[in-house]
Amino acid sequence: MKRIAVSHSGGKDSMLALHRIMQRDDVFVDRLITTVNEAYNRTSVHGNREELLEMQAEALNLPLQKIYLPESPSNEQYNEAMVNAFKEAEADGITHIVYGDINLADVKAFREQQLEGMDLEAIFPLWLESTNELIDEFLQLRYQTLITTIDPSRVPAKFLGAFLDRETINALPDEVDICGENGEFHTFVVDGPLFKKPLQVKLGDEVVEGDFYTYRDVVRDP
Repeated sequence: MKRIAVSHSGGKDSMLALHRIMQRDDVFVDRLITTVNEAYNRTSVHGNREELLEMQAEALNLPLQKIYLPESPSNEQYNEAMVNAFKEAEADGITHIVYGDINLADVKAFREQQLEGMDLEAIFPLWLESTNELIDEFLQLRYQTLITTIDPSRVPAKFLGAFLDRETINALPDEVDICGENGEFHTFVVDGPLFKKPLQVKLGDEVVEGDFYTYRDVVRDP
C-alpha cells in the first residue's frame, strides 16, 4: 500500500490528480501539502486565502500540511522549505508525492530532483495527457471551479472570477492553453465529487495587480 501526500494548490489540476489517485485501491492518501506566503497568508502563486484552503481540506476530509514561505523567497529558501516538508512527510511514513503537472518537463525534473536522497517517489497522474481531454474529464466529474488568477497579458480581465465551465473555456483566446498549463490562469475548486459539502464562498471586492498576475479575492460567505 502506497502512503500518499498530494502537492495541492487548491486548483483544478491538483484536484484532478487527487481525484484519480483516490480511485486506486493500492494507495492511502495521508495528506495534502501546500505552500503559503506567510506575509499575506495566501497560497503561493494562486493567491487564495489560507482560510479557504483550510476550508477546502476540511471539505475533502484530508489533513493539510502547510509550508510557510517568506514574501519573496529565493530559490534556496524555497527548496530548503520544500525539502524539510518532504523529510517530515517521509518520517511520518509517506512513500509517494503526487503532483498535478501535465507537460512542463523542467518542472517535473525539478520536483523529482527535490526528492533525491529520500525514500520518496513522485507520481504524475496527468502527465503528457491531452489538456483538452483532461478539462473534459474534469467538467464531466462536475467539479465547480473559479478562475482566481490571470496573466493579464494573455487572458482578458473579464475571465477573472468566472466559473470554469464549457462556455468560459470556449471563450478563452485561442493561444491560451485550455488548462492554463503555461501559467495563463489559475483556479480554486469549491465543490465536486470528493467534497463532503460545497464551500460557502463568494467573490470579494478586491482585485490585486501583482508583478505578473492579477488576483480576484474569494472570501468566506458567512
